[in-house]
Amino acid sequence: MIEKAIKHAKKPSFSFEIFPPKGTADLSGVYATIDGLASLAPDLISVTYGAGGSSRENTVDIASAIQNKYDIPALAHLTCVGSTKAEMDDILTHLKDKGVKNILAMRGDLGENAVLGDFKHASELIAYIKENYDFKVFGACYPEKHIEAYSMGEDLKHLKHKVECGTDELISQLFFDNNAFYSFIDKVRGIGIGVPVVAGIMPVTSAKQIDRMVSMCGATLPEEVQHFVKAYGHNSMAIKEAGIAYATSQIIDLLANGVDGIHPVLIQEERRTLWFVMF
Repeated sequence: MIEKAIKHAKKPSFSFEIFPPKGTADLSGVYATIDGLASLAPDLISVTYGAGGSSRENTVDIASAIQNKYDIPALAHLTCVGSTKAEMDDILTHLKDKGVKNILAMRGDLGENAVLGDFKHASELIAYIKENYDFKVFGACYPEKHIEAYSMGEDLKHLKHKVECGTDELISQLFFDNNAFYSFIDKVRGIGIGVPVVAGIMPVTSAKQIDRMVSMCGATLPEEVQHFVKAYGHNSMAIKEAGIAYATSQIIDLLANGVDGIHPVLIQEERRTLWFVMF
């Protein structure tokens, strides 16, 4: 079924990203979200993977349901943090047996208590999956460079290596400046990376959220975003409306400029944001 999905599509791909709850939390809210998304016929739905693998089992269960119950290609996130090869084989085999065909392989965030296992870099995990399994593998990229990279040049070198290890498709970290994304695409193509690059978009829904996102990924804030955060940050409803409007304008511009695809990240607890791109 993935053949319909992204790489050879004539139109931009359209996919969603959802967050599974941690531990034994009720999954009914997630499935209600997927019910709404399924009617929009996305090219795929990705399921994130909590820090240190904290939502590992939920990721597998939800990805399996997306693939089998909803008949939509599922993209399961996997991270290197805290995983041995044996543990990774276990989850990859489980996903394979459940019919999931797509993996987003990442190193994962190195939080205070994070410990890397047998895989130190996403490229190592990607190479391992490609050598031992038959998954389509997606990788992450950073339009304004990875926050730990010394320079954009260094980051692009690592990105090219990641692609050479077997990455079939790239999904970008969130960004708020489309020009930064276009400049990044020019650089990527200029060094010979030819795989599709999908734009990751996340709406601003609170002033606290924007501070956290910028500190984690290093995305710059255009003046327009700074202005509405300053103007509406005290009003939760107003900042959500402004954030959704801005994200929608980003998507319109990206589509008009022929991007390979759009990958909105959904805020589960704010059900109304499910529709922010459906203009």
